[in-house]
Amino acid sequence: MATICTYNVRTLASESSIEDLLMQSRMIRYDVIGLAETRRRHPFSAVYETGEELLFGTCDSSGVGGVGVLVNTSLSMNIDSFEQLTTRIGRLRLERCGSTPALTIFPERASNLVALGRTSREEENRK
Repeated sequence: MATICTYNVRTLASESSIEDLLMQSRMIRYDVIGLAETRRRHPFSAVYETGEELLFGTCDSSGVGGVGVLVNTSLSMNIDSFEQLTTRIGRLRLERCGSTPALTIFPERASNLVALGRTSREEENRK
């Protein structure tokens, strides 16, 4: 079972805010954290020494919005794709990992998060 969290970060525009996010995230148990209000002007993707992966898109022209995800080491190898659908909605696709079914996670602004999973049987039927 995957532990999925949400966090309205209010901004991840600076390196220090990203470092703070990483330090805070290590104090909780999570597999994926959906991030809202990242307010980045350019897409960002990084893999850290710990194996965590941080992905996010851009905000709108007025500096509002932006979504992303922080994926823990436990699932980072299973990332299929991250796509920003709008400045307020993103889509993270994870491949099946052992007993964890394939997941599609939609981080949204206002700290809403939708996760759609497939059971092992549904995954087998897709093949």
